[in-house]
Amino acid sequence: MAWYAFRPYVSVAVQRQRAEREVAKRKKGGLTPEPVTIEGRTIARTFWGKAWCTHLESYSDYESRLPRGRTYVRRGSVLHLALAPGRIDALVQGSKLYEVKVVVSALSPQRWKRMVSACAGKIDSVVELLQGKLSHGVMQVVTDRDDGLFPAPSEIQLRCSCPDWAGMCKHIAAVLYGIGARLDARPELLFTLRNVDPLELLSSGTTGPKRPGRTKAKVIAEGDLGSVFGIEIEPRRGPRRGGGSSRRP
Repeated sequence: MAWYAFRPYVSVAVQRQRAEREVAKRKKGGLTPEPVTIEGRTIARTFWGKAWCTHLESYSDYESRLPRGRTYVRRGSVLHLALAPGRIDALVQGSKLYEVKVVVSALSPQRWKRMVSACAGKIDSVVELLQGKLSHGVMQVVTDRDDGLFPAPSEIQLRCSCPDWAGMCKHIAAVLYGIGARLDARPELLFTLRNVDPLELLSSGTTGPKRPGRTKAKVIAEGDLGSVFGIEIEPRRGPRRGGGSSRRP
């Protein structure tokens, strides 16, 4: 075929059918698909999801490629998106089913310590943290472009199996927007992604100086935190014999 010839047109519907067959094969291999579903045109609706998308759009490095990603994620092309500590794995429907891998650096201990310190006494409950019902000061800390919880482009490595030579193809852009949509439902995954323990931030707030007018009723017992965050929390151990205090490993 001559270099100027075009590939035969394949409708989006046919592309979707092919992609779904590929996903079905992976299901037999043990994959549990986690598709991204967008209702309407709004990709993210909550504090954490919006903050993630706003952060992405603040970088000129991503400006030219993000619009195509919005189109892809809105039409349901992200057929699988899973977040783990420092890693995102996804499957995106294009002319074929493409594999996207995003590696995110862990938040440095020094940066996290500064955030925990800056938020001390300013977060009353895990519900406030997850719902983004935070004071203006705390919001500024966690969303700070350089020192907040969200990664900068230099902390992100992108890879897609498509033939696009660009550093960020439309499939990767769709995945990055898909993360914002995922954080709407599971904001705790942002802490998982950055390899930090959200309970440290919460503990900082609930054990620090209390704000006027707040009551103890808004602070959730530790036994309930696991169900809210979707993580397991090790029970506290009692004091050691001999007067020493116990420490978690």
